[in-house]
Amino acid sequence: MKTIRNLSLLVSATLLLAGVLMAQSLQRPNILLIITDDQGLQDVGYYGTGDLRTPHIDGLAREGLRFDQFYANSSVCSPTRAALLTGRYPSYVGVPGVIRTMGANNWGYLDPKAVLLPRVLKGQGYHTALIGKWHLGLESPNTPTEHGFDYFHGWLGDMMDDYTAKRRHGINYMRRNMEEIDPPGHATDLFTQWAVEYIQARTREQSPFFLYLGYNAPHFPVQPPQEWLDRVKKRHPELSEKRARLVAFIEHLDDSIGKVLAALRASGQYENTVIVFTSDNGGWLPDEANNGPYRNGKGTMYDGGLRVPTVVTWKNRITPGVTNYRAVSMDIYPTLADIAGAPVNHQIEGVSFFPLLTGKEQSNRNRPLFFERREGYDQFGGQAIRAVILDDWKLLQNTPYEKQQLYQLKDDPYEKNDLLESKPDKVRELNALLQQHIQKGGSVPWQK
Repeated sequence: MKTIRNLSLLVSATLLLAGVLMAQSLQRPNILLIITDDQGLQDVGYYGTGDLRTPHIDGLAREGLRFDQFYANSSVCSPTRAALLTGRYPSYVGVPGVIRTMGANNWGYLDPKAVLLPRVLKGQGYHTALIGKWHLGLESPNTPTEHGFDYFHGWLGDMMDDYTAKRRHGINYMRRNMEEIDPPGHATDLFTQWAVEYIQARTREQSPFFLYLGYNAPHFPVQPPQEWLDRVKKRHPELSEKRARLVAFIEHLDDSIGKVLAALRASGQYENTVIVFTSDNGGWLPDEANNGPYRNGKGTMYDGGLRVPTVVTWKNRITPGVTNYRAVSMDIYPTLADIAGAPVNHQIEGVSFFPLLTGKEQSNRNRPLFFERREGYDQFGGQAIRAVILDDWKLLQNTPYEKQQLYQLKDDPYEKNDLLESKPDKVRELNALLQQHIQKGGSVPWQK
């Protein structure tokens, strides 16, 4: 009789523990991380950009915390995505440049042992999915499902040569998990449809989800659906053909984001979902992207190539507002881990800005931030360009063959007055930090 009583108590305790764990799981918010490709800092409506309408992105900005000094970890795709998903400087995980199909022009190989964000979140019961662009490996061991994603429905490679044909160098990189697929339609519409279907499917599940939604748009080739282009031209006949096409492309993208948000609302999951919106680098100037007053654009070490539109929203949990706290892509990793209650027990360089989201003060004074891009072609020859920001100072080298440049960002945010010759002590200070960073990154093998 005593044994039966003890067994009954054990069962009751087990059920109670299971109930507590389920309750904790249900209390954890879903996470939707949206990253666009080459979206310029001011190619969003919330900055007052007059020729462009992005009501859904603007809505996120109204409901959440808008970062006005958010920097991508690099001025090109792969390194920033590596930083975002590992919480580390890209060169420390083997991705100092763009991962490409052709080995002769490939400048990265993601460390197969790198611990990506989905793996950390899985430890807290999250179902993890990547829909859209991956760009961190084209084959095993560096595919999404080998790095912690339970589900992958999207594009393994870098850019698409055509958004409807969906090929790169004639290769089809579209996959559902590891199965090659070839669905008809515009890539932006497909990724949106798949994201909506995923959100709808998760309403039947108990566990929270992490959805990493990576759009290829508005990366060139700029290919908006014709009806969107016609609409923009009718509204703004004064725009150049290039600008009209880019505006239409971004408005189509914003509409797609709106459909994903609508799916969250319709499923009753919106208020329990943390939403992060960001871009992987500044806008591409040849397509007439709008990086605001900041110098240059994608591919460069100037602020126009590194500063990106970023918003974090959690309905009724994050006080809406604007912050000038300087954060970088890799900081999203520990922030989302904090929100999920997921411990990070390995080395990262990202710093959580969770305190900001809870209304607390946070400072990044005395924190050096490093930026890097390794590239081929005649302009680079396989060498890297880099920048370091420490407080209000920025030291950069924008091509491997020119002198460094020094700017005081507080007084000269648009990087017009080079102080390299007049501030030798500051140059030595920043250069010493940059050399230490280069040495550490140089100890990581990245070329397969």
